[in-house]
Amino acid sequence: MRRPRIVIVGAGFAGYRTARTLARATRGRADITLLNPTDYFLYLPLLPQVAAGILEPRRITVSLSGTLREVRPVLGEAEHVDLDARTVHCTNPEGDKGTLGYDRLVLAAGSVNKLLPIPGVAEHAHGFRGLPEALYLRDHLTRQVELAASGMNADECTARCTFVVVGAGYTGTEVAAQGQLFTDALVRAHPLRRGIRPRWLLLDLASRVLPELDERLSRTADRVLRERGVEVRMGTSVKEATRDGVLLTDGEFVDTRTLAWCVGVRPDPLAESLGLPMERGRLLVEPTLQVPGRPEVFACGDAAAVPDLERPGEYTPMTAQHAWRQGKVAGRNVAASLVEGGGAAGLRPYRHKDLGFVVDLGGVQAAANPLGVHLSGPAAGAVARGYHLAAMPGNRVRVAADWLLDAVLPRQDVQLGLVRSWSVPLDTASPELARVPGDPRHEARASGPGAATEEDVDAGNDAEATDDQNPYDQNPYDRNEGNDVKDVNDVKNVNDGDKATGGAGEHHPSPEDGSQSITSPTPEVGRHSGGESGSRAGQSSPEEGSQSIDSPTPEVGRHSSGPAAAQNDESAGNEPDPGSVERGDARDAKGDR
Repeated sequence: MRRPRIVIVGAGFAGYRTARTLARATRGRADITLLNPTDYFLYLPLLPQVAAGILEPRRITVSLSGTLREVRPVLGEAEHVDLDARTVHCTNPEGDKGTLGYDRLVLAAGSVNKLLPIPGVAEHAHGFRGLPEALYLRDHLTRQVELAASGMNADECTARCTFVVVGAGYTGTEVAAQGQLFTDALVRAHPLRRGIRPRWLLLDLASRVLPELDERLSRTADRVLRERGVEVRMGTSVKEATRDGVLLTDGEFVDTRTLAWCVGVRPDPLAESLGLPMERGRLLVEPTLQVPGRPEVFACGDAAAVPDLERPGEYTPMTAQHAWRQGKVAGRNVAASLVEGGGAAGLRPYRHKDLGFVVDLGGVQAAANPLGVHLSGPAAGAVARGYHLAAMPGNRVRVAADWLLDAVLPRQDVQLGLVRSWSVPLDTASPELARVPGDPRHEARASGPGAATEEDVDAGNDAEATDDQNPYDQNPYDRNEGNDVKDVNDVKNVNDGDKATGGAGEHHPSPEDGSQSITSPTPEVGRHSGGESGSRAGQSSPEEGSQSIDSPTPEVGRHSSGPAAAQNDESAGNEPDPGSVERGDARDAKGDR
């Protein structure tokens, strides 16, 4: 007898938890396939600490194959779902097409950066939804401080040391808090001109920081930020973004080279393509997480509009804690639906009860209210880090070791240059992957259900929607809002599982213009297709590689303009002997990145 086939799309909080729950419930009696663009689960609440140089990137990733022994991971992105034929059409990282058949389907595709119709934002801002964006921000902050300290004029120095974060929800607040500490540490190693210090601005149209949380948590976060020198501007957002700075809604123009966009998320465009009933870009589902009229299809996480049984008439917000808990329910219900004669009687509705929240503000500072007890300072910091260690499905020892090392050793103030500005555009539909030049799969799909609508504009053209403005749910949460306290059973299950296991308008480079090339004069650093500070103007031609075996400056990535490029132009006629380097060898070199 053929074993039932279960396909799970997405390995975020919802998809990963579904796979783990299903593997335990079925015990080898079903074929479980997990389709995901990466081979890891990303613990997003700690992403700001990666950008701030506290944690190494792999610390917040959990191997799918290493922790889900009964699950078959498949690298790729879902392009289309044929509900009638019960197949998922996907594309792997190298562009090969494939098809996965299923008897049960779980849609947990997650979300991407939320877009708003503000001029210049899509071209000059960067989101904060995946490792590539965090790595880019880490390098970018380091580069700006290093350039500012290199002896340029005072105005340029001030602009490079000014950092603007839009959105005072979880992610924006934590990025500003962690980023300010990071740049202060950089300045100690790279002293600036007298009278100049890093300037951080946190903007939001809401009336207070963390508007969706208890006012005491909000006051604590606001106080910590202001004491550190962060300019917290409530009721203010970005009216227009340019390469040289941002125009604020209050009329002030701020010279800056850094615009971090942390305004929230929108559902993955895959949800809209199914042609099923939607609720503001999310699939409508029953409390049991089944799609109406399609009992073989389940949806959870940010892709699903799940009725909130605690607040009738509303839907659960797009947050990590809901995605994690919904994944557990989805796994149990899918397993129950496979039992002969089980039917809908064996399915459980999704219910939740929040037991508190934690917000890590960097250093020993945090805000938390576990079980309704308000905490701040070192006590809250200990609770926040303890919660994250308990909630992570793996890598706890490594994360704790990095925290210990950060407490006793200075952070490494170097930029690797592995992720370039054009690789992490704000309007990408795949924030977990750095964009590959010329790959149509990673082109922006800004016309999906989460793209800006007239309703967004009417709501105030907001950069961080408040509770009654957010067009998707009751809270303007982004993925870092997983920092709430889960119920005791959730934490216990996690422990058990651990034991068992911007620039200007861009012209994208052609497919030949990879970030590594055997003809590049600068092999140590991937090509930067635009100017130093992220400009995407003046992209290099298809014939130019960003790394070359004959590079005179291997430690710096080639730009489309500048000395490295000029030197390459002067020697353009010195082509290698066709017989000395095979085309296939160059292709292999790119594949080894």
